[in-house]
Amino acid sequence: MGHVNTQITLRNVRDVFNAKKGNLPKDKIRQATIDVMVNTGATTLVINEQLFQQLGLDVIGEREISLANDATETCKLTEALEINWENRSVVMSAVVIEDAPEFLLGVLPIEGMDLMVDTVNQKLIGAHGDHTVYRAK
Repeated sequence: MGHVNTQITLRNVRDVFNAKKGNLPKDKIRQATIDVMVNTGATTLVINEQLFQQLGLDVIGEREISLANDATETCKLTEALEINWENRSVVMSAVVIEDAPEFLLGVLPIEGMDLMVDTVNQKLIGAHGDHTVYRAK
């Protein structure tokens, strides 16, 4: 299939809610636009410790995950964050691999944003064209 990479923007959901309530200026929402590798072999979003800290996320638990080399590792599971790709978004947790060399966009956020991988053109596309089945505001 080759590698499919894209850009996504992550936002701290607590900050988003506080901004909507008027308790935080919108320009203070902690967010980051990052390059990710689209990986349908990964379950969810994978970020590293540095990005976890930058977004000001809390830990809600731990998960044991299997890595590509078949090793297992216990990782932090974050509180929900907003994942945005073009005109689509989804809210869900991420897994933190402390020194992850790259960020991964797994199958759950891909499906949550009603996307699919166009293997011919090596890019993400809407599973139902431009029609968004789900979009958080």
